[in-house]
Amino acid sequence: MKIATWNVNSLTARLQHVLDWLAVNPVDVLALQELKLSDDKFPHEALRAAGYEAAVFGQKTYNGVALLTRAPLLAADVARNIAGFADDNARLIAATLEAPGGPLRLVNGYFVNGQAPGSDKFDYKMSWLRALRDHLREELAAHPRLLLVGDFNIVPEDRDSYDPVGLAGTILHTDEERGHFQALLGLGLVDSFRLFEQPDKSFSWWDYRMLGYQKNRGLRIDHVLVSPPLVGQVRACSIDRTPRKWPKPSDHAPVIVTLG
Repeated sequence: MKIATWNVNSLTARLQHVLDWLAVNPVDVLALQELKLSDDKFPHEALRAAGYEAAVFGQKTYNGVALLTRAPLLAADVARNIAGFADDNARLIAATLEAPGGPLRLVNGYFVNGQAPGSDKFDYKMSWLRALRDHLREELAAHPRLLLVGDFNIVPEDRDSYDPVGLAGTILHTDEERGHFQALLGLGLVDSFRLFEQPDKSFSWWDYRMLGYQKNRGLRIDHVLVSPPLVGQVRACSIDRTPRKWPKPSDHAPVIVTLG
């Protein structure tokens, strides 16, 4: 079973990229972030023609997340945003999928960027991450077989940044953000990418500016975390840089995990 996550930075602009990528990579689940469209504008028909149903939590112009699946989701189990945390932004969607070995709980997040340490947006990020951790503790109790995927907007370690010294203490690299990532691991979740030997300078995001991709000035901020019952089933985890080379690409690349 293959599950992928991809921040498409506008599904309207990148729909054909998604369809082209799925035609070559027919994953069982594709979690999308930064849809930048409202629910009524979501291209259900085009994705259904490609073999995917979707659970959507959209937002006009900003944010927005979706889960595309080949197998039907349990509609009654779809949840949006963090329970008990007041938020006007569409950042989290969760759903349950029947899978070999039992139901899988898929939690797809577009984490807060935070702008800069000390800003109001950074305070919002800290509050959101604290609420997410409490929320996931309850999710894991109810759904032991769980994956947390998405654009985390956190660089977990120095090796996940093209310039860990120059960017130390800047947004995505702060000790506070990394502490929250470690707190998620403290719930028992495991970074599936780090279960395997990976090439040096493996990144999932590159700035559009200053030849960021061409110079591999990237960050690894898109992650797939798996709960303890799934760790032994992870067969591979990789970043597919191919779509980042296409005309007018997203600044993110898909991350794919294989369960077996």
